[in-house]
Amino acid sequence: MKKFIETLKNIYKIEELRSRILFTLGILLIYRLGSKVVLPGVDPIILEQTQFSSNASSGVLGLLDMFSGGAFSQASIFALGIMPYISASIVIQLLTIAVPYFQRLQREGESGRRKMNQITRYLTVLILIFQAPTYLFQIPEAARVLSPGWFVFSSVVILTTGTMFVMWLGEKITDKGIGNGISLIIMIGIIARFPFSLLGEFSARMERAGGGLVAFLVEIVFLFLVFVVSILLVQGTRRIPVQYAKRIVGNKQYGGVRQYIPLKVNAAGVMPIIFAQAIMFIPLSFARIGSEGVTGFVGLFADFTGFWYNLIFGLMIVAFTYFYTAITINPQRIAEDIRKNGGFIPGVKPGKKTVEFLDNILSRITLPGSIFLAFVAILPAFAQLAGVTQGFAQFYGGTSLLILVGVVLDTLQQIESHLLMRHYDGLMKSGRVKGRAGGSASM
Repeated sequence: MKKFIETLKNIYKIEELRSRILFTLGILLIYRLGSKVVLPGVDPIILEQTQFSSNASSGVLGLLDMFSGGAFSQASIFALGIMPYISASIVIQLLTIAVPYFQRLQREGESGRRKMNQITRYLTVLILIFQAPTYLFQIPEAARVLSPGWFVFSSVVILTTGTMFVMWLGEKITDKGIGNGISLIIMIGIIARFPFSLLGEFSARMERAGGGLVAFLVEIVFLFLVFVVSILLVQGTRRIPVQYAKRIVGNKQYGGVRQYIPLKVNAAGVMPIIFAQAIMFIPLSFARIGSEGVTGFVGLFADFTGFWYNLIFGLMIVAFTYFYTAITINPQRIAEDIRKNGGFIPGVKPGKKTVEFLDNILSRITLPGSIFLAFVAILPAFAQLAGVTQGFAQFYGGTSLLILVGVVLDTLQQIESHLLMRHYDGLMKSGRVKGRAGGSASM
């Protein structure tokens, strides 16, 4: 406790770090306040009476509501949140694999990155133009107080502007705050629902057949263990030693040192879960969610705690983990960079043998990493089957848990970097806080 208080004092002493943290908190406060502003032309009282909020916060739509911090179910001006931008970013990232133009932009460095960001913004607006009307048509007519035509037009403009404003807030946090802005906005939306979910679970356990306080404490202990395991998954790395040859220039010696390439056990992060969930939702988009007519093959995808749903979901996560790892880590490029810098992996010949060695290592660490990731993704289903309420069960695994763990580690790593750069003690007594990039704070 004493060390923690001393660390807070050191953070306050560093003016730049203090300003960045306060700026980040201010931006996040603006985002949360905006999430409570209901769309003009929507009566929130009637909206609640039509059970739109309860329907939009459960089932398939519950994922979007979770990422928006409840704004989706409340018909807020930030209802669509940052997810359209995330979708556009995924599309652009996939295009860099197949389209030569995006591959050239990726190799152009900072200028290419700016162009790709601009294209991502345009694609975000295009997605919003199609996604916003679809969302508005889900709002019951009884809750609308404007004419249908004017309501749809004005609300599409407001929802589009709201998402672009949230995206701008995220970029400002990245530039002038601490941590990755987009990730922090998603994280704060998830955290915003935690107190209500915790209170709901406590109330459910205090009921006559709920199991009492002991059952609630057991759930909290198990949740803590799940967080610990998730941290191990996010931080797990396999270090590949690289030896650099000695060079003597004049009276000075260069090189001759050994460094390491950190290969992440879970290099794909949460992207395999997002891809798998998107595909699992496709059959449900052709059926009425929650209706009695959802049976047969489509019915398997409507039962989130069912055996076949979780089996298919887990297998898809394993497959997408391999796919996303293959497109984000290029052994050929790593081997080429090692050769250009005069390095080699001890016991491995440069060139083709190095590529094969790195590829084999990636395959070996990706298999347990993908299985572990799939297990974490389906943990909420096991929690629900054990009697945990749906809202609280979401924190036992899946996308929400991995985002929370990854973003917190990245933010702490940036804070620690500021402390160590000014010769203060870090956040931990031993070792360094490692983010998802193995020490890099960027996503």
